[in-house]
Amino acid sequence: MDLTSIDEVRPASETAWRPGDAWLAGGTYLFSEPQPHITRLLDLTALDWPALVRRDDHLEIAATCTVARLRELEPDPSWAAFPLVGQCCHAFLASFKIWNEATVGGNLCNALPAGPMISLTAALDGVCVLRPAPDRGPERLVPVHEFVTGAGEKALAPGEVLRAVRVPYRALRRRTAFRQVSLTPHGRSGALLIGTRDPGDGGFVLTVTASTPRPVRFAFPAVPAAAELDAALSGRLAPDDYFDDMHGDPRWRRHVTHLLAERIRAELATGPT
Repeated sequence: MDLTSIDEVRPASETAWRPGDAWLAGGTYLFSEPQPHITRLLDLTALDWPALVRRDDHLEIAATCTVARLRELEPDPSWAAFPLVGQCCHAFLASFKIWNEATVGGNLCNALPAGPMISLTAALDGVCVLRPAPDRGPERLVPVHEFVTGAGEKALAPGEVLRAVRVPYRALRRRTAFRQVSLTPHGRSGALLIGTRDPGDGGFVLTVTASTPRPVRFAFPAVPAAAELDAALSGRLAPDDYFDDMHGDPRWRRHVTHLLAERIRAELATGPT
């Protein structure tokens, strides 16, 4: 879609942010509908951030890394959790052609409940690296599950940009279980849950997304009993806490969240830690 309110497009490296600006990476959302409040685009791709970097203790995923580039990454043999990448890519309401343009950072910054890159990085203890402007000023670190604060809402200050997401290797070594459901065969996720189990201490974490406006995490020192997990879900998520839109009634979302959570718990309760 043409954005008729845009006066100019400039490289982000040459321009200071001002009200009316928007950061441009893949642009799959920006160009999908009118954006009358935006008057200028600042192109993040001009910064040439490396898409994927293996650091000492974490994988760094640049905000400008495309979904396709992440999907093509050759994982280390110890990354038992890496199949989640493919599973979350296929949870997009989009074709593989969109994967080649859409970015990991864009999916997080849109902050839609059904954003599968939110689901992926939140479940793997991802941490957002935020900067007041590209490569200027001190960075701020915010866990992904705290970065997304509601439907379309995120913890970004004016002029701040998401630089990268850091995923610790310890999270990539965990066993995982993935469950997703939609109202239609290729529809937007009505609920997307990911469970992980630590190979060292046996710790169990369940991350609920899509059925709730923001990621919700439940952590246990070991795989809980079915009743314990069900009580934890009910105690923290009231019926009104579930998302309500055309892709799912809150009562249905609550039902399938409890159902999928139990299936994840049962899967990770068996086999090696």
